[in-house]
Amino acid sequence: MATTKLYQQDVNIKEWDATITKITENGIYLDRTAFFPEGGGQSCDLGTIAFAGALIDVIDVQEDGDDVVHSLSSTQGLTEGASVHCSLDWDRRFDNMQRHCGEHILSGIFYQECGGVNRGFHMGEDYMTIDISLEDEPTNPEMSRPTQIDHALAARCELLANRVIWENTPVTVMRFETREEVADMPLRKALAFDEDISIVCVGSPENPADCVACCGTHPKTAGQVGLIKILKVENYKGMFRIFFEAGQRALADYHMKHDMLQEMSNDRSCSLEDLPEKIKGIEAKLADAKGSLAAIKKVLLSAEQQKLDAAIDASETTVLVHPLENLTMDDAFNLSKEYMGKPACKGKLIMLYCPEEKSYVLASQGTPDCGALVKEYAGFYGGKGGGRNLSARAIFTTEEDAALFAELLRKHLQ
Repeated sequence: MATTKLYQQDVNIKEWDATITKITENGIYLDRTAFFPEGGGQSCDLGTIAFAGALIDVIDVQEDGDDVVHSLSSTQGLTEGASVHCSLDWDRRFDNMQRHCGEHILSGIFYQECGGVNRGFHMGEDYMTIDISLEDEPTNPEMSRPTQIDHALAARCELLANRVIWENTPVTVMRFETREEVADMPLRKALAFDEDISIVCVGSPENPADCVACCGTHPKTAGQVGLIKILKVENYKGMFRIFFEAGQRALADYHMKHDMLQEMSNDRSCSLEDLPEKIKGIEAKLADAKGSLAAIKKVLLSAEQQKLDAAIDASETTVLVHPLENLTMDDAFNLSKEYMGKPACKGKLIMLYCPEEKSYVLASQGTPDCGALVKEYAGFYGGKGGGRNLSARAIFTTEEDAALFAELLRKHLQ
């Protein structure tokens, strides 16, 4: 006997009694259930089953032909024919309904306004996406098919979608046995199956905001969706991927971003309205500071090069360690370019050391081989890095390990 699917009769059922009809390694089967199984881009419902004073978690729900199988945290003590009391995780269900219905409304508006066909839908944990292909003529006679979905068009569609919500447009689920019964419905997408068809219509069938086949759960009015917010639009495989949220999650996204902006404005002692100009002023000052710093570093590196040249000329050892105080690895690499593969090395191994990063940049004319030295010896002291014969980097966790590495190379190359 097929499972009676209570979620198709009333999406607001939260608790019900049922009888176990079968138990398998995949889970239990009930004679009736309001747990929606995963499908149509929507995740399954979760909740609990009460039996003999114990609460058992429902951890997954899937379709199995005409039946629904419920995976539980435990089936211990359960028997076929036993009566159980089921409770739905309503917060999860309502969240799914808000988001899924929000996707319908937004997809319907894109279809009406720009002939955009939804070719992909993903309901993720952090956001939802729809992939809109501009391939049909808009059903809105005042609109012509665009070549792209830009910010202005996305904002227009977002506004129109929210107007559907503000009007508390009714959402109706109609069920049909055959394709022929659906022939007169104003579907925005062709049917993919021939029987047991569920059509979700937002608004009246004569003038719907959306009308499409779908097996998911939806609120009875669009007003329950609450809010739709487009987050961004990206080009995607010749289509346009719309990132968005709906319902409580859209509100949570607004709260998070508002709090972030408010904190930024408080830190800068300005209002939210003045924050953009304040940031521009800070960026301008930062650019000036970067320019000044670059000029200072150029002078400093030139002075370091002069000291290093003198040390190379004066030293009779093969390995020359030259510390660079208050400079970065990038600065060391820029300085190393004056020596790697060049006669200025005079056959020596130059080790430019950055104390703050406990790291070396090695440079030579190619002999000794910098990359080979790092590969062979840095690991002795917990170091990591790599490079090629002319130049390499070696990074350590302590100054002691860095010093031991340099001392080992001195002994090895003498």
